[in-house]
Order: sequence, then C-alpha cells, then structure tokens
Amino acid sequence: MGHATSLVEMDGVRILIDPVWDERAAPTSWIGPKRFFPAPMALEDLPPIDAVLISHDHYDHLGAWTVRRLAQLESVRKARWITPLGVGRILADLGVSLGVDKNRCTELNWMDHVEIRAEVGAVTITALPARHFSGRSLFNRFETLWASFAFTGPKHRVYYGADSGEWDGFKEIGERFGPFDLSMLEIGAYDPLWAPIHMGPEGAMRSFRALGGHGLMMPIHWGLFDLALHPWQQPIESVFGVKDLKLWSPEPGAPSEVAPGEEIRSEWWR
Repeated sequence: MGHATSLVEMDGVRILIDPVWDERAAPTSWIGPKRFFPAPMALEDLPPIDAVLISHDHYDHLGAWTVRRLAQLESVRKARWITPLGVGRILADLGVSLGVDKNRCTELNWMDHVEIRAEVGAVTITALPARHFSGRSLFNRFETLWASFAFTGPKHRVYYGADSGEWDGFKEIGERFGPFDLSMLEIGAYDPLWAPIHMGPEGAMRSFRALGGHGLMMPIHWGLFDLALHPWQQPIESVFGVKDLKLWSPEPGAPSEVAPGEEIRSEWWR
C-alpha cells in the first residue's frame, strides 16, 4: 500500500502490516510529512483480516486515525492485533470507544510467538530483534519495544524487517526461521549518520544475503513520505541497478503473487 503498509495473504491467513492510511506521518493532521499519493485502497474495501501487525510506535508505522477507523470496521472485528511490548497500551489509549479492545491485542517480547488461525489455514508470527528505537515524542523514547517478524506457515515463510539498522543477527534469523520466500527490508529514509537504526539500500542488500539470500527481496520504507534528506527515488534506483538481486517490487495497491524466482520490478515511480 506504500511505505511499510502491506496486506499479506499466505497459507489461508490475511495479515495487515503497519497500517497507515493517515494523510501525514505525524502527531497532527496539519503539519508533518505528507503522503505523496492517496492510499490505493479504501479501508472500507479491505477483506476480512485475521491479524493486524504493528512493528513499533512511530507515526509512519502506527497511524492513530487509521487504528481508530480499523477498530470500527466489520472486516477487522475478529482480527488479533499483534504488537511488541508496550504498544498495545497505545492502541487502547486512542479512545475508550475508538481504540482497540485490549482483549484482542497480543503483545510480544523478542522471540515470543503467536499462532493465527483462520478458517482455512494457520500462520505462526514470531517477534524478532531489530536495531531501532521507539517513541512518539521526544519525551517517551524507549518506553515500548520494536521488532521484526517471521511469518511461518505450512507452505510459506516471510520475513518482515520493519525498521532496523544492519546487525549481525540476520544470519541466525535466516538459519532458524528461513528459508524465506519473501524478505521485506527497508531501503528508504536513511542517512550515513542513521546507519545504526536505518540500513538503507546497501545495507538491505547485505542483510538479504545474510538472511540466506533465498526467495525474493521486497524493498519497503520508501516512496510515500519524505522522511530524509535524499531524493525520494534514490533508494529504489540503487537496488534496481543491481542485476543479480531478485526483487519483488510491485506497484502500490496492485494485487501481486509471490512466485518462486519470479521478479516484479514495477517502474511506477519513474
């Protein structure tokens, strides 16, 4: 859907990842990084969702307006909300009647897991370490946890890297939870000074190979909000220039199937 928001359907389970339909990645609706393009699908058009996953509490991954709206939708009524430790409280505090029922929220520490069962399948979601930080203001840093995630089903495996700097744990993640059919890794909103918390395109390619280099790499965290000093197209141009990298980069909003070895290199951004 743009940036890090995705709707993943695997092994009979639908997982909505880091939903942000908000106009701005900011605490207000009148100032802050604004979307480059409208959401390609209306929230009301979402199919029944089995799980809503939120990786951490930053505004470009947890949209307050979006969460309030999702909490009222029939398509999300039965969904399990999955967050790292402490983020569930933020969801519940978004409004007594407009927030997320705490009984529908599962908070995970690193290495904890939860099984999501749907009518026709099941997927295990495991929270894994990431090198990042948390906080929705300057005054509440590190009060909640952040995480990456492995989705493990009977037929497929997906890694969602969320926000992270490069670190030496990717090799072990790949060995313990892979091989992955799809690895979703951030490429945008980076700077050399931010390398400990944002890996950038070069770091994403190295991290993909550290994970085992299996399947396809999906570049995320780019192309929707202006969150860094680099030109917004620079991250995707960097990875597109690597010919031996198996990329899966569809146009936002376009239903796309992950097939072994079949790349998607949409150029919607040119």
